[in-house]
Amino acid sequence: MSLSKTTLGPFELYTIETGDFRLDGGAMFGVVPKTLWSRGLPADEKNRIPMTMRCLLIRSKNTGKLYLIDNGAGTKFNDKMEDIYQLDQSNKNLENSFKEHGFSLNDVTDIIFTHLHFDHCGGSSFYNDNDELELTFPDATYHVVETHWENANDPNAREKASFLPENINPIKESGKLNLVKENHEYETGLTAISVNGHTIGQQLPKIEGDDKTLVFVADLLPTHIHVPLPWVMGYDMYPVQTLAEKNAFLKTAASKNWNLYLEHDAHEEIIRVQHKDGRFSVSENLTLNDV
Repeated sequence: MSLSKTTLGPFELYTIETGDFRLDGGAMFGVVPKTLWSRGLPADEKNRIPMTMRCLLIRSKNTGKLYLIDNGAGTKFNDKMEDIYQLDQSNKNLENSFKEHGFSLNDVTDIIFTHLHFDHCGGSSFYNDNDELELTFPDATYHVVETHWENANDPNAREKASFLPENINPIKESGKLNLVKENHEYETGLTAISVNGHTIGQQLPKIEGDDKTLVFVADLLPTHIHVPLPWVMGYDMYPVQTLAEKNAFLKTAASKNWNLYLEHDAHEEIIRVQHKDGRFSVSENLTLNDV
């Protein structure tokens, strides 16, 4: 595993790979026919497509903070869940990624959750040798958008399966939960863009420096295959709202040449997009090393 890194102004950025998994292709592309999406992401015999859980570590030279954006699914899955999602951490995992970059899990001061679906926050805790839940990042403060926290603790029936108590409760009981408002500023140059189509209160961290911008796009844009406007996940709670949010976001990203950091794309780490003839498409494929 060879991980990338770069510097944007006062921020050092490090790719953190936490593992691979698979999700149903139909659910990942909603109303888009399989004959179209499977050209870019072929499915297995159970109609699942390859995905990854790529997080981002940010060291701020201004504040000394070490931020981690999301932390993957973690290690708490039982055998049945591992089989369903084909979770594979044999090559990519949280601890090894930190070691490759010269960090310890204990170094993390702040975790910014884009949202609390299991594949984004499960790495916050683990079962120790006594089968008790223990925090992976004992010294970290956990940042969640307030409306999302309310949603995660009282979800609708459709979204309930994505919010697992063994993931949510340790965060709740940590005493280090910090609820933020939408479009929160963590520090100068590190802010968040709030979107509500996939789930209420999702936040997309935006890092700015050296006249460059990188946005951690989470589940607004799970893979580079999802760039066309109508290609919206069946998992989204409010797909029409996602359409509007995607349109506004991609217009800005194209006009300002933003670097879009992909959390779930098994093949591409960063893309830039273009807007031509009323359509959005990928213009460049990059890694952090290229930014």
